This record gives sequence, structure tokens and C-alpha cells, in this order.
Amino acid sequence: MNRLETRELVIDVPERRDGRALSLSVEPGQVWGVLGPNGAGKTTLLHTLAGLRAPRMGQVLIDGSPLAALGRRQVARTLGLVFQERHDGFPATVRETALIGRHPWLSAWQMEGGEDLRLAEAALERLDVAHLAERLVSTLSGGERQRLAVATVLTQAPQIWLADEPTNHLDLHHQTAVMALLAGEAAEGRAVMMCLHDLNLAARWCDHLLLLYPDGEACWGPADSMLVTSALERLYGQRLATAEIDGAPVFVPVR
Repeated sequence: MNRLETRELVIDVPERRDGRALSLSVEPGQVWGVLGPNGAGKTTLLHTLAGLRAPRMGQVLIDGSPLAALGRRQVARTLGLVFQERHDGFPATVRETALIGRHPWLSAWQMEGGEDLRLAEAALERLDVAHLAERLVSTLSGGERQRLAVATVLTQAPQIWLADEPTNHLDLHHQTAVMALLAGEAAEGRAVMMCLHDLNLAARWCDHLLLLYPDGEACWGPADSMLVTSALERLYGQRLATAEIDGAPVFVPVR
């Protein structure tokens, strides 16, 4: 089933008191958005959920099993993480980078096969970077790198997606395409949780929201119950005007 769950989880944000413990469940088919201002702990939360950082307290579980008790290969086959920024460790082409997503499925020293290449090529095509397959990653623009990062996780084929600012550096067309891809992954039975700075993208695409406040407080639930203007104004320290367009609320900062 691949349900991602937290039990009394407190993320370890330096120089901040513990704040509210998170006990929530990201179910297959759901799209969760994590909202909050800079420094609220959004990236720290995703890295903790992925097992890259230890929590201050509490547990992360996949289908009831503690994440810490699972082997890294098993975790990598289940959970994929789109980083906010990536750094090039060594020269690699776009195709070679996408194929990294297949590594959890290969044994030691096993080379990628035809099916691995097919999955990588399909992911590159879907993210509109197939024409760049032979290019070195170091020559790409920020938006092209971001689409490649999403394509790499798509090649990995996880059941749980964690995405840190997946629309970072993207133009309007590619923002919409990436959000539609993630919503499509959920529609096919996968669980999706993403950090977003764009409140309107979250309002349009997410069915659940987690609001992280700078002081460690948090609240979460179905998007309809979280998209309350007063709560969002307190979250961002910003007055907002709201309207409805195409059936979804739209929030605009007020001077």
C-alpha cells in the first residue's frame, strides 16, 4: 500500500523549540502540499521523511514499519526525493543522470538494461528534456536541471514522492506540466508530498495541506479546511485578497 506516516514527529531545526509534533498519514492517491515561510522547516521535514536527517523526536513509518529499520535499497525502491537544488558531483549527460534513478533496482556492478533505458527515455520525453539527452548536465539552465531532477525520480518509479519545490526555476508552462505529472502519479495510486512557495499552485493541485509556522507550530488537513485566509495571513505575515477562478481559490498579496 505504501502509506507514509509520522508519529509524534518533531523535526530538528537548530535554535528552535520543539513545536508541535506531527502525527499524520500520507495515503496512496493523495497530494499533500507543505506551505510555510522561509526557515519554517519545509526542506528539513522532507529530508527527515526521506531518512536523510534524524528527527528530534518521533518516528517516520512506511506501511507501519519504522523507516529507520528498513534497508536503504528498500527505501530507495519505495520513496523518491526531488531535491530543491542539485550539485554536480562529476560530469554526466542528461541520459546518464536519468538512469541514476534505476540504481535501486540493480544489483552491485549490474549495468542498466534495455528496460532501464526505455524508462529513462520515456521520463525524459515526458519532462520535455529528451532532446537534451546527450548534453552535459553542467550546460543546462536552471529550469532544464529541475525537469531532469523530476525525470530522474520518475525513472526511479517510487510509490511515494517527496518533492522540494518541484516547480523551482520553471516557466509557467512547465510548472503546470510538473504539477499535472505529480497529480497523475497520485491518481495512479502513489502518495505525493511536496513543499511549495506558490500558494496558488497548492490551492489548485493539492488535496491536503500542512502549514508550518516559523515558531514550530503546525496544522494540517484537507485543503478546503486549510485554505482559510486568516490562517494563511498569519502563516506568511502578509495580508491577502482572495477570489475564485475555474473552481479554485486564488490568493493575491495586498499592499
